[in-house]
Amino acid sequence: MLMPKRVKRRRVFRGRMKGKAHRGNRITYGEFGLVSLEPAWVTSNQIEAARIALTRYTRRGGQVWIKIFPDKPVTEKPAETRMGSGKGSPEYWVAVVKPDRVMFEIAGVAEADAREALRLASHKLPVKCKIVAKAALEPDAKPAAIKTGGGSE
Repeated sequence: MLMPKRVKRRRVFRGRMKGKAHRGNRITYGEFGLVSLEPAWVTSNQIEAARIALTRYTRRGGQVWIKIFPDKPVTEKPAETRMGSGKGSPEYWVAVVKPDRVMFEIAGVAEADAREALRLASHKLPVKCKIVAKAALEPDAKPAAIKTGGGSE
């Protein structure tokens, strides 16, 4: 299971998952990627289950990149405990995933196999996903004349 070796703070605030992912929203290593469509916490167990589904379908052919890492501790208080007496102890680790985040990438297999493997992996995750090719996410070429704001023309 994935988890950090060492952390600066043992307990962290829950935070918010507002907006879209600004980082990790491009396919950098592979040819096809699994992109999140909604915000969620993805646990280390869910990441591992998706990884196993990917590698098992491809029969360990090709290459798989996991682009998310569970670095946020989630705390829980013991059952039947009264309110107060501080925050609970860390129980598991999650990766904060926002919309447009590329979570998994795959390369070195046929397109049909890659799409099916990513589809199987998406069923293990708590978010709606879409499968994209690297060519579909690359930014379009910029026009020759770029108009900048300001100044009278």
